[in-house]
This record gives sequence, C-alpha cells and structure tokens, in this order.
Amino acid sequence: MNVVEINGLTKYYGKLKALDDIDLSLSEGRIIGLLGKNGAGKSTLMRCILGFLRFQGNIRVMGIPIHLHRETLHNHIAFIPDVNSLDNRLTVQQTLSYVANLNLSWNREKAAQLMARSDLLPDQKVGNLSKGMKTKLYLLITLSLDVKILLLDEPTLGLDIVFRKEFFNTILGEFYDESKTIVISTHQVEEVEHILQDIIFIDAGRIILNEDVNKLKESYKVLTVNADREEELRSKNPILVTRTLGNISAIVDNAVEIDKARISRPSLSDLFLARVGGYDEQV
Repeated sequence: MNVVEINGLTKYYGKLKALDDIDLSLSEGRIIGLLGKNGAGKSTLMRCILGFLRFQGNIRVMGIPIHLHRETLHNHIAFIPDVNSLDNRLTVQQTLSYVANLNLSWNREKAAQLMARSDLLPDQKVGNLSKGMKTKLYLLITLSLDVKILLLDEPTLGLDIVFRKEFFNTILGEFYDESKTIVISTHQVEEVEHILQDIIFIDAGRIILNEDVNKLKESYKVLTVNADREEELRSKNPILVTRTLGNISAIVDNAVEIDKARISRPSLSDLFLARVGGYDEQV
C-alpha cells in the first residue's frame, strides 16, 4: 500500500524551478532516506507533502488528495524540521497541553509515558532549553501523535553525535512499526544508513533514483587495488574512482572481477556521488 502518491509535482519560487515534474510513491511500513545536495529540493518536497506550499501536480496522502484533507491531513502525518517553532514563552507542560488541545490524534497516555522517561522539567520555560532539549521536546510531541507518516528534515542538525544516536534510537523504539512510514532527509546519511530500507536521490528538483537499499548495494561493489593498477581498474567502466594512501578504489558493477582486488560494498554516500557526478581526480 502506498501512503503517499505524487504525480507531476512541480514547484516554482518565482522563476526558479525547485521541483521538476516529480512522480513518486512512498510505501507503508518503510524507512526511507531522502538524499540530495543543498538546494536539491528535499525540504520543498516535504513541505509540499505537508500542504505547506502551493504547487502544480497532485499529491495524495492515505488515498485522499491533500487539498481535500484540510484540517484532517495532520491526523495522518507529522513533521520534525531542522528548526523548531516552539513558543519560548511557554513552559514544557503548557506546550504539551497546547498541542494536545489542537490535535485529535494526541495520545495522552503515550505523552505521559515519554515525559516520565525524559529529563524535561514540566515547569521549565522553553526559551531556557538548549537546542538539544528543544529537539527532545519536539520529538516527544511528535511521538505522542497517533499518525501513520513521519517526515524528518535534518532533525539533528547541529547536535552532538551522542544525541543524534539517541534521537534515532528513540524514533525506532517509540514510533516505527510495519504500519508506519518514516522519511528521513539528512546530510549525515552514514548515521542512518543501517536503518534505511529505501533510498531516494534527488538532484536539481528531479528524482534520479528510488530504490530498495539492499538491492542497490548488491548491484555494485568497491574494488581496491594498488595505485599502479589504475589503468586496469579504469578499464572496468567504474562509476566512481577515488584514491587513498597509495591505493585506488572504484565502484563497479557487481559482476566485475579483478584478480587480487580487495572487495567491499559501497556506501550510500559513494553511490550518491557517483550518480550526481561525484569527483574523480583524473577529470
């Protein structure tokens, strides 16, 4: 089942085409990575799905066009952005009460459980919280909503590695199951690569790849040889070539063999660089 279906999605900012005729489906029960360079259209795509922006084309969430959802759209979908919109004047408890009164999908029991396990103080002013603690509060709010789809747009940007790990572990432990869908837009793909099931590459407003992560990685391998075997390696039509410490490595089709080459699997970052034109010192 597809929880989001997008057809012919185009978005302009003035004369700038931010999204270019996108067709895309997001399946139920999948953890999906959205990878693109700055300005590729990741945040714009998410904001169109959320109904925050006007656009050309069609988007259906849970089978219903989003313009017909109106107030009901956010009973199905939640969003954690790279910056939060919490009111610094309120306390933590006042913030929770405010959100609870606005959302029919609010789960009071879940909110109470999460709050009891957190280190947030109910009477503390939001304005006095660190960025990390504000992100924790935003996460608590989001996980207290009984929704089917969670969109994450660089949610841990600027936070330390310990907190980033805790954040994604909490998402998996408290939100995800086979009926939920998570879309993660991040530049730190190496931190979430192990949990992703599908990956979408977006470049210049167009979807250039939408693939099962395991199938994608099994299509390629990395061969590493001594630098003096560069010509031999390049003869195998690699899609990306890099050099490190006297060695040369290349991403090649999985069927390619080179005698005595060291073999590994490519990372999603390497595959992304290869698809968007990465770097090759020879060029």
